[in-house]
Amino acid sequence: MAEAKLKKSIGFGAALSTVAGTVIGTGVFFKASAVTESTGTVSLSMLAWLIGGLITICAGLTAAELAAMYPETGGLTKYIEYSYGPFWGFLAGWAQAVVYFPANIAAISIAFGTQFVNLFGLKAIYIIPAAIICVITIMTINFISVKVAGKVTTIALICKLIPLVAIVVLGFFHSGSEAFSLFPVTAGSGSPFFTALGQALLATMFAYDGWIHVGNMAGEMKNPKRDLPLAIAIGIAIVMVVYLLVNGVFYWIKPISEISGNLNIASDVSNVIFGEIGGKIITIGILISVYGGLNGYIMTGMRVPYVMGLKNKLPFGKYLSKLNKSGVPYISGIVQFVIAFFMILSGKFDAITNMLIFVIWLFYTMAFWAVIKLRRQQPDLQRSYKVPLYPLIPIIAIIGGLFILISTVITQFGITMIGLLITILGIPFYVYLNKKYDLN
Repeated sequence: MAEAKLKKSIGFGAALSTVAGTVIGTGVFFKASAVTESTGTVSLSMLAWLIGGLITICAGLTAAELAAMYPETGGLTKYIEYSYGPFWGFLAGWAQAVVYFPANIAAISIAFGTQFVNLFGLKAIYIIPAAIICVITIMTINFISVKVAGKVTTIALICKLIPLVAIVVLGFFHSGSEAFSLFPVTAGSGSPFFTALGQALLATMFAYDGWIHVGNMAGEMKNPKRDLPLAIAIGIAIVMVVYLLVNGVFYWIKPISEISGNLNIASDVSNVIFGEIGGKIITIGILISVYGGLNGYIMTGMRVPYVMGLKNKLPFGKYLSKLNKSGVPYISGIVQFVIAFFMILSGKFDAITNMLIFVIWLFYTMAFWAVIKLRRQQPDLQRSYKVPLYPLIPIIAIIGGLFILISTVITQFGITMIGLLITILGIPFYVYLNKKYDLN
């Protein structure tokens, strides 16, 4: 029987829109507060968004070579497994199943709760209940109908562009803040430059996250060698420009003191630009955008433990791989909800995102090195796409990854150790499952 092959039907336009649509999400509305709190200045904040975008472009171009080599379901987990062996592949999957996706679900739901409370003028104690209810409603929709859940994502994609376009187009026509200055690039008083930059970059990485999924379409592209690097470079460059413009409007309208640590800055700026009623309409658009983004992570997240369960790569795999009548891995979804629930109770948006970015960038950086590793070990392996300007682009991605990881350990030691500990907890499970099912 002939092996089924992916249809090569994706052109440059579809790839480009997928890049931009995947990356633009919750972070652009909620991470200006953390970036500003870290830097203390407009100039260094804007530089952090720029460097974060450039690192992401190099990361996307590098990881895409692995995606083109292994165009199959599994993404990052498969890249790591093929490059370093089944143990590391398992650990990458474990980290995504118990840290990355639950933490994303928790962080985005907290952002939703924060914005919801702000919109209706409720007390802060209602943020966590609103976040939990938000997750439960999306989880229920997913359990009932995958088709309806998909429509939620489509509607949210349109809604998240409306606030961005409105803020950028009209924001700079408003009278600016006297403190707005891009030069010289300095850190705030009492903050070492590179420490402040490292913390700010960590915050931007959450906003730019999502690029790893773009390479998964390599096997379905008509001309991946030409279109994939262009789609990634141009797509992320567009995202970077949008992020710079949106944050530029924030700094143009509001002083640093009102942005730092303020998760409602997008809503506050919208109120200034459009008035109270217009600001509320924009805030509703942001809420729908966040709701859709959360739906996307719940849809994809619950399928990671499901796939691992099918292959006996998680404890209680036979339960995690069960589907309900709608064909949804509901037990996997419930498990991720329980993990996310305890993270939501902390109410710490930035701490949760810092943890998930640290953990996932451990494996991202391994993937970047894998490109160089495989070029040396398997030079004759067929590659429909090769990263341009090799080895410069992969080296920039690796250096960027190492800088993010090291600076995070230095400045966020406690939260990084929690993320690392949860990841390491997967090792005894691997040892047990490997003895029982021979995962090699």
